[in-house]
Parts: sequence; C-alpha cells; structure tokens
Amino acid sequence: MQFEDLIYDVANGRATITINRPEKLNAFRVQTVEELAQAFEAAADDPSVGVVLFQGAGEKAFCVGGDIGSPTTTGAEKRHLMRTHQRLGVAMRDNGMPIICRVQGWCVGGGHELHMLSDLTIASESARFGMAEAEIGAAALWWGCQYLPALVGEKKAREMLFLGRKYSAQEAADMGLVNTVVPDDQLDAECDTWCEDILKLSPQGLRAAKIGLNTLTDQLYSSNAYGAEIETLNHLYGPEPEEGIASFQEKRRADWRKFREGAGPEPG
Repeated sequence: MQFEDLIYDVANGRATITINRPEKLNAFRVQTVEELAQAFEAAADDPSVGVVLFQGAGEKAFCVGGDIGSPTTTGAEKRHLMRTHQRLGVAMRDNGMPIICRVQGWCVGGGHELHMLSDLTIASESARFGMAEAEIGAAALWWGCQYLPALVGEKKAREMLFLGRKYSAQEAADMGLVNTVVPDDQLDAECDTWCEDILKLSPQGLRAAKIGLNTLTDQLYSSNAYGAEIETLNHLYGPEPEEGIASFQEKRRADWRKFREGAGPEPG
C-alpha cells in the first residue's frame, strides 16, 4: 500500500507501520490519522501478518501528537478528525494480533495515546514519555484519561495529566507504561526478537487472548465518544486552547493567569 504520511511494509509475517514525518517529529495531521486507520485495517485483513511493529521515522521522536501547524478550523472538520481517531482506536484494539510499539525519542500527547493503544511497548534509553495536552489548553480525551489509570493506577495517571511532567524510559517502565528498555543501538534487535517470538505462537490463541484482555477496557468506548465531542467544542471555541497553541507557536510560556480570576501572576 502507498501512503504519503506513512511507510507500510509486510515481510516474513510482520507488518511494519512507520509514521514518516520526521521533520514534524512525526506529529499527525488528519491525513496521517486516516492513513494509520487504513494501515492497521489492512494488516488485520492480511492472512500473512501475525504481528505489527509500529514506529516513527528518525531518532528524535516516535510521535509528539497532533500537528498544530495543520489545524482543523470548522466543526465539521474537527468531528471528522475525532471520528477518524475513533476508527483508528478500533483498528488497533480489534485487529486480532499483537501490536508492538517501538519508541525512540519523544512520545508525548497523542503520540503517548498511540503507544498506550499498542499491546506492547519497547523503548530505547533515549525515549521520553508524557501527557502534554494541558500545556496547550486541551485534555487527553482520546484514550488518555480513560486508559491511563488502568495502566499506571489512578494517582499516577492524575500526576501525569495534571502536572504535565516528562518521564524517562526507565521511569515509564517502572510504572508499567512500557515492557522493556534497551540501549538505543539494541532497539531494532530487541523488536526483532519480540516479533519472532510472537510469530512462533498460535494466531488463534493470540487473537483470543487479545479479545479477552480488551474486555474490561472496551467499556471505555462510550467515554471516548463523549470525549470526542468535548474535544470538538474545546478546540474550536475555547479561548484557552487559542492561548496554548499561540504560546507554543511563539515559543513562549502560556499566560494562564488571565483565566483564573483574582489569582494573581503565574508562579515562577
């Protein structure tokens, strides 16, 4: 399959899906999300594929989330993007085979949600993880707020979402966000080993295990639908997202004090 924002390759039982926007730190635009949904659906329908390796091009980032340089500007555009996000989530969770996320460099915001939606995550020592949505006046309502507590517990999830801190690969492993951490120069070899081990096992058994493991968190789909509508209204009409995105583009600190009546100046 040919894509503009992705590289899709199938060989020896493995489908490799690569977000190919390294100049944007693999940030995704609407087209990227559409192509990701198509790629994961294609892998699911290919009887020769038994495992998916999901990665970002280059060494600086797996994915840093949405590309704020390619914004949605109307309600129809934003809802289309949210529906496409939902389609991608289903394509990843319901495709019947393990997805291994290979993370090197930054994995934040929507990119962090993509890694959480993957079944397994292998990180290099240079990887950095975090939820950055509150920095631009948004919230992680596409699986972030919903799924993160199931992975790291309520308190840690709230810490990540409320403080916006970034975590090393080893810190992410210690809290259960990633499966293993290896030196950067061993990342590809480790991913190869995990893929090969998976391909030695029963496809039917793996499919049944993935369905069983997803049973409890499948209940979160309704919250995702609610979150999609909130995200649509928030990004289009909210003054705080306008300030957050402007501060990012202008490389300055966001001025949140004007949204807290009588709160005084921002600390620090």
